[in-house]
Amino acid sequence: MANTSLQGKSGIQGVPPERLPRHVAIILDGNNRWAKRKHLPGLAGHRAGVNRVREVVEACDEQGVEVLTLFAFSSENWSRPVIEVNGLMRLFLGVLKREARRMKKNRIRLKVIGDITRFSPEIQKYIQEVETLTANDYSVTLVIAANYGGRWDIASAARLLAEKVARGELDAKNIDEFAIEQHLSTSGLPAPDLLIRTSGEQRISNFLLWQCAYSEFYFTDTLWPDFGRNELQQALLSYARRQRRFGKTSEQVEAETLC
Repeated sequence: MANTSLQGKSGIQGVPPERLPRHVAIILDGNNRWAKRKHLPGLAGHRAGVNRVREVVEACDEQGVEVLTLFAFSSENWSRPVIEVNGLMRLFLGVLKREARRMKKNRIRLKVIGDITRFSPEIQKYIQEVETLTANDYSVTLVIAANYGGRWDIASAARLLAEKVARGELDAKNIDEFAIEQHLSTSGLPAPDLLIRTSGEQRISNFLLWQCAYSEFYFTDTLWPDFGRNELQQALLSYARRQRRFGKTSEQVEAETLC
């Protein structure tokens, strides 16, 4: 069973735990640029990025973040050079094999979202094995979006709902926002409170389109292989200083806080 309490987490000094996000989503951008600046092959940037994933997952756990979702490979990334795509697939498989026991030991649950059917049978096998291995007794959920696209996610949910209607299991009149959310790949997870994108780009690139309807955005010029604990803390502090209104006025939110 997941530990959804913030007790026992170090948090950020001076920031109440309730001011920190439950779910952080990150678009990992800048691996290739990082490699180019260091005159290294592109895959070296992706390898360096994997090391940052470990650090950021640990930092999220320390801060009481319950869910960390990382946009690792989009459905559009297949159009990249074949040598890069093949290298990424080998890297992904290697990480799954190497990190499984470590994730179990550190109480990190893995969940992969996206259309994994395009991956090799071996990668699909290891995804399922690591998800099963880490499914219980976890303190943080690491969601990897691989061969993922926000439009794909919404279309898939619509298709599942349409199939239920066709089978007579669901009345079309009962399809609402909640029903759609229950059929998205992130069903059962809280919506992202904070969306971070590294490398200076300011767009969400078809990532969690439905889920990020009310997320706070944080853009940084830091390239992903240089993004670590300190950079994450700056993003969390920025989030903690914001007032989330969800359509209400500031006065309403402040009044509710005082109650």
